[in-house]
Amino acid sequence: MRPIAHAVFIVAVLAGLAGCRHTSPALTAEPAASRPDTTLQARLEAAVRGFHGDVGVYVRNLRTGQTAAIRADELFPTASMIKVPILLATFQAIEDGSLAFDQKLLYTDSLAYSEEDDLLDLLQDSSEVQLSKVAMLMLTMSDNTASLWLQALSGTGVTINGWLAGHGFDSTRMNSRTPGRRSNWEAYGWGQTTPREMAELLVMIREQRAVSPAASQQMYRMLTRSYWNGEALSQLPPWVQAASKQGAVNQSRSEVVLVNAPAGDYVFCVITKNQADESWESSNEGYVLLRKVSALLWAYFEPGTPWTPAPGAARFTP
Repeated sequence: MRPIAHAVFIVAVLAGLAGCRHTSPALTAEPAASRPDTTLQARLEAAVRGFHGDVGVYVRNLRTGQTAAIRADELFPTASMIKVPILLATFQAIEDGSLAFDQKLLYTDSLAYSEEDDLLDLLQDSSEVQLSKVAMLMLTMSDNTASLWLQALSGTGVTINGWLAGHGFDSTRMNSRTPGRRSNWEAYGWGQTTPREMAELLVMIREQRAVSPAASQQMYRMLTRSYWNGEALSQLPPWVQAASKQGAVNQSRSEVVLVNAPAGDYVFCVITKNQADESWESSNEGYVLLRKVSALLWAYFEPGTPWTPAPGAARFTP
């Protein structure tokens, strides 16, 4: 084949491959109208049946509008999922100029939350650390010292709750270290939310409607880098991007995930409360449920791309 003809052939092949590729829907597309999916609803109800505790689930396919919900508007504990609202308030403060993404912060021992998994506690007293790294630790490692530090820097729980209320989130609230919310803290802990609201917070960031388009893009990047990938994320192909945040306390397990799937984005949130199983092993009933729902949704929305974890994969998850 002559060089020119060969080049034309390669261009044609590449163009054909590009046309066959599945991509997530453009952000400029009109959102699909929500429509309940009765088949998906029945499968989710079967998945949670017999669970020893209370379960809330919310699912929405952003491309098709398919939805399913189980107690999706009921209040549940956020546990560490409250770090998504902390992230939003932090980036709002950066946008407003009261904080800077690359500003140097002074770490002192008085900030330490004193939990063994908090990496920020490993810093020496009077160490300097960039705000961007503190935010990274809050999300990627779910570092509690970093989270409480940013909660204070962004204007306390009152500011965070004001941001949520001002953007139409009526149920999601910060309770810890927030005046007037002690009774809520006693009932739900650090924060409270509903499966629907927590999922739609991620959608707002994905669609670049949170704080600003530039802030949304960076927040989304940070949400796609979770170290804790042993539950819902473990049931997704590792080459598929997903934004997520996990949460866990003794009687609750939770995860919110927005999957950039080949056939189109979908979001889901699963939260439990009043769990009988308070263990911290991977066999915990709440963790098992998170994996089950995630696998169910991938198989349902991506029938043309079947995938399951390789044998022995559990040995390599945190």
